[in-house]
Amino acid sequence: MARKVILDVDPGIDDAVAMCMAMFDPRLEVVAVTATAGNVSADQATRNVQAIVEQLDPPRWPRIGEAREPDQGRPVNSRHLFGGDGLGNSFFQVAELHNRHPSDKVICDEIRAAPDEVTLIALGPLTNIASAFRRDPEVVSLVGQIHIMGGALACGDVTPAAEFNMYCDAEAARNVLRSPTTKTLIPLDVTRQIVMTYDQLDELPDETTAVGRLLRSILPHAFRSYRMNLGLEGIHLNDAVALVAALHPELFQTETMAGDVETSGELTTGATIFDRRPAPEWRGNIDVAIDVDVAGVIDAIIRGLSKTS
Repeated sequence: MARKVILDVDPGIDDAVAMCMAMFDPRLEVVAVTATAGNVSADQATRNVQAIVEQLDPPRWPRIGEAREPDQGRPVNSRHLFGGDGLGNSFFQVAELHNRHPSDKVICDEIRAAPDEVTLIALGPLTNIASAFRRDPEVVSLVGQIHIMGGALACGDVTPAAEFNMYCDAEAARNVLRSPTTKTLIPLDVTRQIVMTYDQLDELPDETTAVGRLLRSILPHAFRSYRMNLGLEGIHLNDAVALVAALHPELFQTETMAGDVETSGELTTGATIFDRRPAPEWRGNIDVAIDVDVAGVIDAIIRGLSKTS
């Protein structure tokens, strides 16, 4: 029986790759894709989710949740890497939808419809999940589990201390990490070990398939941006790695830790803090990936995308 999942995304090229993998994987039933502000604005994130679903035309269309700008959000984005629209300046046309539902409502609806069965895969800032927990506090006890791409053990990316998703809405991140839910964190320390090279584009579906057309529209921009802005000859697919962690936990080594998120501080806002003292005072609240089978994850991503054709 396929596992019910909600993808909470801020597309973002790597979010789009994860969506391609998830919506055609027979092991998953993607009941909803909820948009959140992060790599792009709330309006653009919602538009991008709809555009990706329309471009892919998957066997089962998920519900789409509309993003709202976070109350405590910080004004950052990833347009320098992903383009003005977040999808490599593709600017896909989308149908005009009426009666859109906010992402937090969609999350609550789907979890209540299948208590303890829904896995939340959070690939952007945690705004929607924290908002869903405020909207319907009982949902906290009904979530199956949460897989989170975010945080860092060693150093951040948007600041020396903070990873992008946590920094964008640190208050929401703190609320989710402190919630009594089953959580797994896939931090930068692990995701940045996975590098996709340009020649691996040849291993992806060709342009006769919907996935192939979409990937070949957006990935070349990412390769150019990583080279120009970061001096790298490959790209990090952080969100695809987090999806693989949900599908293939055997490829990851995890450790239960006591984690929190800093919400203030001139240098540390958004930093993920872990009590790793010999005699920690905090109680363990999250499983954190600390190592990864790099070759295995790359193979899982390539195979996951190839199965969509």
